[in-house]
Amino acid sequence: MHTRKAYRIAILTLLTVLSFASTAFAQGVGLKNPLNFDTIPLFIAGALKALAMIALPIVTLFLVVSGFYFITAQGNQEKLQKAKLNFFYVIIGALLILGAWIIATLIAGTVSQLTGR
Repeated sequence: MHTRKAYRIAILTLLTVLSFASTAFAQGVGLKNPLNFDTIPLFIAGALKALAMIALPIVTLFLVVSGFYFITAQGNQEKLQKAKLNFFYVIIGALLILGAWIIATLIAGTVSQLTGR
């Protein structure tokens, strides 16, 4: 019973948004792009850049935590193994985030160059 109500609300919301958009279009007002990105690849590159900027302090924090694990291991092989694994995962995560940003930036640049925008 609740799912029907949720579907009705979703459809009503969609129809309301479409109504406002069509009214604005009919009046010649047009819709403005609030994101300042002209293409989808540029948007993806911008979003991944923002993700990288947010993730950089988090990666730094986890590198410090990993260093703390190394210091507190004090020769204990089990704790040392945990510290090595933590450090490995932090580096892999950082490389994945930065690699995704670089690849998206390269794709956005290539698409922009091919389309002339």
